[in-house]
Amino acid sequence: MQRLKNTWAGFWKYRYLLQNLITRDFKLKYRRSVLGVAWSVLNPLLTCLVMWAVFGALFNARGQGIEDFPLFLIIGQLVFNFFRESTSMAMESVLKNGPLLRKVYIPKYIFPLEKCCFALVNFAFSLVALLIVALLTLSHISFATVLLAVYPIAMLFVFSLGVGLILSTLYVFVRDIMHIWEVFCTLLVYASAIFYDPTQMEGWMQSIINLNPIYWYITSVRSCVMWGRGLTLNMVLVPFVCAAVSLGLGVYVFRKSQDKFVLYM
Repeated sequence: MQRLKNTWAGFWKYRYLLQNLITRDFKLKYRRSVLGVAWSVLNPLLTCLVMWAVFGALFNARGQGIEDFPLFLIIGQLVFNFFRESTSMAMESVLKNGPLLRKVYIPKYIFPLEKCCFALVNFAFSLVALLIVALLTLSHISFATVLLAVYPIAMLFVFSLGVGLILSTLYVFVRDIMHIWEVFCTLLVYASAIFYDPTQMEGWMQSIINLNPIYWYITSVRSCVMWGRGLTLNMVLVPFVCAAVSLGLGVYVFRKSQDKFVLYM
């Protein structure tokens, strides 16, 4: 309990640094961009349009039978992009801030945490794209349960932070982890039920998909936003357990290795 209090006290002490780092990244991302923050909306919209054309029209077997397929598609896309962006940026965060860490003392976990927070801000802006798709396609949004989607998104944030802490630790020692993670995320796209209904798959494929935590986060958000079913017991427990295990393992790996970071920067 005392360690937890000390960790919270340290985090509270550096809250303004966290805020400044998020603001800095936000400005750097849209610097010299004509459309600026509008790209947070346009990018998922254009990607959704391409995926809808491919999987909903050219390969109609995947979009067939899914009600409000464009909304189904963009929800999966946005949730997965949040996970991929937060973990990919967190992976490089400690090493990229090596010069700063050599000059002043800053808790090293601040950098992966900041990248996950920055990805969450981008995700919040990209929700405008979801509303636009729902309006243009006259898709149904369940306003009675839509606020329940905050829970799986919050759990996904914690899950991504845990994964980001592990990746940032590995990346300091092994640079190749970045390329491995890119390939793994590409594989994960096809295992997360972003553009298809898992019930269309064979039984053994459904079992494999159910082992994917990202699938549960995506399905939970869809259940709250599209289907109006709210959260089932599995949609509460699975995201929570995955997030808790990920964060616990991430904190353990990061704390065990952080004193050696300076030797490899």
